[in-house]
Amino acid sequence: MAYPVIPQNIVVHLGPPDQPAENITVPFADYIRNVASSEIYPTWPESAIRANILAQISYALNRVYTEYYRSRGYEFDITNTTRYDQAYTPGGEVFENIGIIVDEIFNNYIVRQGRVEPLFAQFCDGVQTQCQGLSQWGSVSLAEQGLTPYEILQYYYGRDIGIVNNAPVGTNVPSYPGILLQRGSFGEEVRQIQLELNRIGKNFPAIPVIPAITGVFDVPTEQAVIRFQDIFNLYVDGIVGRATWYKIKEIYNGVKRLSELSSEGITYSEAQRVYPNMLRFGDTGIAVRIVQYYLAFLGYFYPDLPPIAITGEFGQETYDAVLTFQNKYGLQVDGIVGRNTWNELQRVYRETVEDLSPDYQTYIGEIYPGRFLVRGDSDAFVSRLQSNLQRISRSDPSIPPVQVTGEFDEATEQAVKALQRQLGFDETGDVGPILWSEISTRGRGY
Repeated sequence: MAYPVIPQNIVVHLGPPDQPAENITVPFADYIRNVASSEIYPTWPESAIRANILAQISYALNRVYTEYYRSRGYEFDITNTTRYDQAYTPGGEVFENIGIIVDEIFNNYIVRQGRVEPLFAQFCDGVQTQCQGLSQWGSVSLAEQGLTPYEILQYYYGRDIGIVNNAPVGTNVPSYPGILLQRGSFGEEVRQIQLELNRIGKNFPAIPVIPAITGVFDVPTEQAVIRFQDIFNLYVDGIVGRATWYKIKEIYNGVKRLSELSSEGITYSEAQRVYPNMLRFGDTGIAVRIVQYYLAFLGYFYPDLPPIAITGEFGQETYDAVLTFQNKYGLQVDGIVGRNTWNELQRVYRETVEDLSPDYQTYIGEIYPGRFLVRGDSDAFVSRLQSNLQRISRSDPSIPPVQVTGEFDEATEQAVKALQRQLGFDETGDVGPILWSEISTRGRGY
């Protein structure tokens, strides 16, 4: 799971979660102003007001960050029913002093020290209802005793809390990547489900451990997905679509208790991305090379796409090609490769490959299949890979020989790893577009 951002907007369901009601989209700061004015009194001491507002912000952000309702199939972030969430009154009055404080601190929230996710800062009035979290009227008494907002929050939530200040504001993008994840898929989303399935497996040991968290959807990942789908009564196909994605998220949040005060929490290392969520001018690395590979390939068939070299550097040439691609396919034309541009690149590439006649192989070389090849695969692409590895091994004794069987077996994996080691790549044994291109080029003797 990524680091939290303050959403520009939050979608509020005006009723209990399981009852029909209107969903309204509200700017996040406006939502907090309304909630605070509905939940607390403007005459309270300022320290109590600030402590309560921070709790309300954190509560709402926890709902958004964990996709608590969206992972259950709802199309909203939070309800306005106090039985489940916190009060929101459409068109309700906002008190001036509360509005000023919200404007100052709406992008601050509570965390456990060493954890990333906004704290599920449960609260109640402390008179008519009792709870494990903050007592609203109790906070008034503590403020009158001279406690600061942070000390009040520590009193209720523990001394190990911290406050994140001036968090970035961003769009509230659903976590589901928008494309099916299956064997051969790769990227941060695959790495995320690998991590989450392994954590779920500690509570559900029938789910096999994924031994290597590489971001490549390999056979062990497929097997873990299949077992997960079987346990939780999903359609069993080993493919992560929207339903499986959000069920994984729901169960992961549950075993981690992310929507409870006693949360296991998300550590900084768990939230750290390996694959960037967007590429832009000036970036370098393997992810840039993959984008360039797709664009260079498509340039053979679409003359309006400018020619591009695979350099691993996102320079002017790549920027211009991305702009042209985005304009051609109706995307936001900004020269940045984010989720939508990346998904469209993969889609267009795969469809182009599927529509090619075999004759094109002669003119543009052996075409990457549009997915990572991993151990356990069995098809004509594996045979082509093995043929090239066989030719490479004849002239390079550091690459062990393989047989052309069409089965991506242990020998093929060892040959791939040997070549990766030679090239300075991570020794994963998986074949993506850049390694495929290198193997094809060397296999043809170029």
